[in-house]
Amino acid sequence: METLKNLLKNNMRQYTMLVALVALMLFFQIITNGILLVPMNITNLILQNAYVFILAIGMMILLIKGGNIDLSVGSITAFMGAVSGILIVSNHWLVFPVLLIDLVVGLLIGCWQGFWVAYVRIPGFIVTLAGMLIFRGLTLYFLKGLTISPFPNDFQQLANGFVPDIFGSQDLNVTALLTGVVLVVAYILFQIRKRAARRKYNFNLIPLYLFIIQLALVTAAIMLISYWLASYKGIPVIFLIIAILVMGYSFFTSMTVPGRYLYASGGNEKAAALSGINVNRVMFFAYVNMAVLATFAGIVATARLDAASPVNGLNFEMDAIAACFVGGASMYGGVGTVTGAIIGALFMGVLNNGMSIIGLGTDVQQVVKGLVLLLAVAFDIVSKTRAKAA
Repeated sequence: METLKNLLKNNMRQYTMLVALVALMLFFQIITNGILLVPMNITNLILQNAYVFILAIGMMILLIKGGNIDLSVGSITAFMGAVSGILIVSNHWLVFPVLLIDLVVGLLIGCWQGFWVAYVRIPGFIVTLAGMLIFRGLTLYFLKGLTISPFPNDFQQLANGFVPDIFGSQDLNVTALLTGVVLVVAYILFQIRKRAARRKYNFNLIPLYLFIIQLALVTAAIMLISYWLASYKGIPVIFLIIAILVMGYSFFTSMTVPGRYLYASGGNEKAAALSGINVNRVMFFAYVNMAVLATFAGIVATARLDAASPVNGLNFEMDAIAACFVGGASMYGGVGTVTGAIIGALFMGVLNNGMSIIGLGTDVQQVVKGLVLLLAVAFDIVSKTRAKAA
């Protein structure tokens, strides 16, 4: 019992948000008369919030690295949508070469902003605020205030397409169910390897029975989601891509040396520098990574809307930042997980979706989202204060 108490205390933020997410889903499931968890609505929830999931991963990396944020991601998504629209719709370029060009441009944008922050040491807030203005202005310039549409079907499929069922089943999408099984196996193997690594280096381990309970709960959640998706149209293409991103970044941050450098330099940059970590390079990587993910989010958002518009990406940065803080990020840096970012994005997505279903206006929704963000940050600060006092 004492071990369980310590476990909950050390991971209070993460478990609190999991419980809050489940409670929120049950609440809206009841007051919407079961509409929230209808398979079709679950799929729509994933498609509508795909850009938030992608941006939240990059923003979490920045927050881990010293509590940094990027205010330019909304403008970058709009700018990359404009680039895609001009090349694909106006100039009739093929989709694949344009996607490669988009990613290269996003990489260059990240290098530009990362240079000013990491090596010139201009605060990231100022650099990305400038980037927000620059890339929004470039979007307006290239689009000339107009909306470009429609995009070809193969471009739209990035955000709206579904993985074909190779078994051709009628009732349930067997491919979706089998994919869920594969994800479960991958998750279990990853957790076992992570536990073995912690044992090797004599880190504290949760008791075996709690470890098994954790695996069982996550397995049940994955299979439930797989069943919901299988009951509608199957696996959205973007859902599969996001799952790969989550697994890849989770492995990177927890199982690789560069990933651990993020936490070390975010927790105490001076100590990290003295221990031999190139903190400037770590900072540079965080901003480059954010720009590339913002580019990908821009492609997804444009494909979802089937339009490149000057107003695309408005408040995207706020959605990503809110998702990260709700999901356990800290203003002080050195704290947070990719999984936590996804949990936070899911929480905000369910909140938006549930309020829309019951008919609340945009004004009320904005107030509620603002209060949720304020409470999440307040919870972090109070937790830190109590920890220092203890």
